[in-house]
Amino acid sequence: MALQRPKILIIYTGGTIGMIENPVTHALQPFDFSHLIENVPKVQLLDYDIHNIQFNPPIDSSNMSPQHWSDMAHAIEDNYDAYDGFVVLHGTDTMAFTASALSFMLENLSKPVIITGSQLPIGEVRTDGEENLITALQVAAATDASGNAMVQEVAILFENYLWRGNRSTKMSADNFNAFRSNNYPELAKIGLGIFFHEEALYRLPSKRPLKVRYEMDPHVMFVNLYPGITPEILSHQLHTPGIKGIVLKTYGAGNSPSEPWFTRLISDANERGIVILNVTQCVNGGVKQSLYETGNCLSQAGVVSGHDITSEAAITKLMYLFGLGLPPETVKKYLQSAICGEVTIQQ
Repeated sequence: MALQRPKILIIYTGGTIGMIENPVTHALQPFDFSHLIENVPKVQLLDYDIHNIQFNPPIDSSNMSPQHWSDMAHAIEDNYDAYDGFVVLHGTDTMAFTASALSFMLENLSKPVIITGSQLPIGEVRTDGEENLITALQVAAATDASGNAMVQEVAILFENYLWRGNRSTKMSADNFNAFRSNNYPELAKIGLGIFFHEEALYRLPSKRPLKVRYEMDPHVMFVNLYPGITPEILSHQLHTPGIKGIVLKTYGAGNSPSEPWFTRLISDANERGIVILNVTQCVNGGVKQSLYETGNCLSQAGVVSGHDITSEAAITKLMYLFGLGLPPETVKKYLQSAICGEVTIQQ
């Protein structure tokens, strides 16, 4: 009996990867993915059953919004039973935000959602897009010894690595290895073959039907600390109309100014029901609020430790939790646990 060909759906949202040069004007323009084989002929060597959906018009990822995340989630939900895996083509600038958002929205995901893009257009001679697309398709089709999907989560495939989506950050505007997960190991390393780090792959405790959460509440924001921040500026930020949650970008292991005015403003915001999540400005390591006195001041003011969560996962997790309609204290509770592998909680 012949093995069934893997069935993969490509969702093209936009980005550099989908650009080719117009032969007349020489300007870059999105290519029609219904003619994928013509532009990337190596794809047919995979012998997969590949279909595609295109966003019309394609989105520059700098214009990405929660509505676009919902559109992607709809495309996955509507086709979930018909396909073995999904490859999302996306601009690099907000790719880590999208990967984090989808990881929360796609509850009980048990199939691969592989997000990729490129630094050079697929029509360029030196493009990284062709390799990224082909490898993403291979990862989406990969199975384990039992025939189950090897990857059962949202992941970012870029150049030589597969990273957990909600652990990833764009690290370079220039290099082909543009993404990294600084606090979690790679899910796979790509060289002469694709070598999966199976211990790092996410697995649900028990298989359940996919449930998509479409409501992402945008009433959240970043507040970045810097030497010289004034009471007036911080107060203005903390009194932003309608704000429900704040990712406070702190120094080092989660430290902040210890002046009474700072603690008072933070404590007042907490008492008004604003959830404040402490995330370090450093790319490696995480928040340890009990390590220094300045961190302890934040704990006493009601600030929640973000541990080693990325900024992208922190802001989208707040959107997701408030989108569920949860009250502040319940949101705080969920921030202190890992929902889908986005954080390592250290007591």
